[in-house]
Amino acid sequence: MSDTTTDNTPGTGEDQELGDAGSQLSTAPKEEPAHLPSLGVVGWARWFWRQLTSMRVALLLLLLLSLGAIPGSLIPQTGIDATKVADFRERHDILAPVYDKLGLFNVYSSVWFSAIYILLFISLIGCIVPRTWQFVGQLRGRPPGAPRRLTRLPAHTTWRTGAEPETVRAAALALLRKRRFRAHLVGDAVAAEKGYLREVGNLLFHIALIVMLIAFAWGQLFKSEGNKLIVEGDGFANTLTQYDDFKAGNLFTNENLEPFSFEVKEFTGTYERTGPNKGTPRTYETELTYAEGADGEERTALVKVNKPLTIGDAKVYLVSHGYAPVVTVRDGKGEIVFQDAVPLLPLDANVTSQGVVKVLDGYRNPDGKKEQLGFQAWFVPTFGDSATGAMVSQFPALDYPVLALNAYHGDLKADSGIPQSVYQMDKSKMKEFKDADGELFKQLLTPGETMTLPDGAGSITFEKDVKEWAGFQIVQESGAGWALGGAVVAIAGLAGSLFIQRRRVWVRAVEGPDGVTVVEMAGLGRSESAKVPEELGDLAGLLYDQAPGVPDPGPDDASPNTSDPTDPQAATAEGAEQ
Repeated sequence: MSDTTTDNTPGTGEDQELGDAGSQLSTAPKEEPAHLPSLGVVGWARWFWRQLTSMRVALLLLLLLSLGAIPGSLIPQTGIDATKVADFRERHDILAPVYDKLGLFNVYSSVWFSAIYILLFISLIGCIVPRTWQFVGQLRGRPPGAPRRLTRLPAHTTWRTGAEPETVRAAALALLRKRRFRAHLVGDAVAAEKGYLREVGNLLFHIALIVMLIAFAWGQLFKSEGNKLIVEGDGFANTLTQYDDFKAGNLFTNENLEPFSFEVKEFTGTYERTGPNKGTPRTYETELTYAEGADGEERTALVKVNKPLTIGDAKVYLVSHGYAPVVTVRDGKGEIVFQDAVPLLPLDANVTSQGVVKVLDGYRNPDGKKEQLGFQAWFVPTFGDSATGAMVSQFPALDYPVLALNAYHGDLKADSGIPQSVYQMDKSKMKEFKDADGELFKQLLTPGETMTLPDGAGSITFEKDVKEWAGFQIVQESGAGWALGGAVVAIAGLAGSLFIQRRRVWVRAVEGPDGVTVVEMAGLGRSESAKVPEELGDLAGLLYDQAPGVPDPGPDDASPNTSDPTDPQAATAEGAEQ
């Protein structure tokens, strides 16, 4: 076997000699020299379309889309948190109008972001469709025939053998097909090609990007997201009126809501008792019973942080937790006018909580007139400052619960038509209950204790039962599954396009001038890589075993530049090294 070489710098003339054998090993469009478009609408339209569907512009649009998402992550968005946007406007009088004009408070629905999104979508389709048809044509065709001079290819080897040319070609054809090459006989040579999955991976990657773009757009248009605070023992039905707050996409309708309901049975939270992480939650979980549809079978589920309950396209996340002390309010005659668990909002990690108790109906003052009662409430699950009475919790668990109340009476303005928060109290038409010193009437209560209002106005009792509440976020995204599938396919396609190399191999066997068969083998890859000469050397070694070499003719019947014909491994290694 003679030398195997890997010359990786063929000249332009040599490329022309390869003919069809040196045609592109991919479906990527050929780079054309830049030139001015012809005059006219058609010429400009053709030029613009070629630029838009080029891979360079597609990558540029993808980069712009990524850059455009940065302000959407850093600047408050109206569709996500309108309160933060309003606060930003108050604090930035000069910057806020600029952001308004640029659409930075609504990045993902702005004109410029939508334009980039649509152009990227069109660009990807314009790239993929012609490349797909071209690849289908390549699959339906056959590997091109061998060029006239195989020794001009980057990797090649040759030797003389005593086997007949037909026998060598048949052995080469069988060997290449066994190695999963697409091979066929063309004239005096066998042509083979392998690595089509590289282009399949490339196309899959781009198709997956389109699927992800469609899925993201579909998800945003039909997305819904709402929050609900539920006390243990209470339930929820997935209707708009049940949500505390709700946001949805532009194409979302009430009919798109998944029909289901659930009831909160029990919330369980455990915390670190000692060490530097004292008070850190160890477990947050809520036991639910839920049913799909109006007449669905009731099932039990355990919802944890980052482990939501999935019902159709909807996911129920556990996002917050707090306490709801049970209080009973009586009028001056001892009649119960209010009795319920009152959820309070946590202020710190140890669940120091604040809220209000509102008695809107059924109460009459000692003079028999209808009034409303309001109590500002602070709650600590573990009271730890008996000396000063400061309402600051020392631990998030219910070790020593204390409830502090301030009492008011009058008109809570609940019927004014202006929406009110259930956690705040409008005191503009409320009067303070006064103690003996003329100060605001207030008191600290432990479970089971009662605060008696002045002048026979009634009382409020902190019952021994302290319930817990759980905050849920219900998210419905119909395109989430498609987006995930597209991401997985994109990664798989990208891996295939990076690690699979498309290459061609030719084996020519002809009778030489002296009647001895001359075997030539050559390989060509899409890019310079050691894999092509290594694989060629391996194939040459296997074919050499079936068509052993004979010495080259010469004065001494041997040539100093000829490898040992009985040692095919030497030739194989030589080809791999070069």
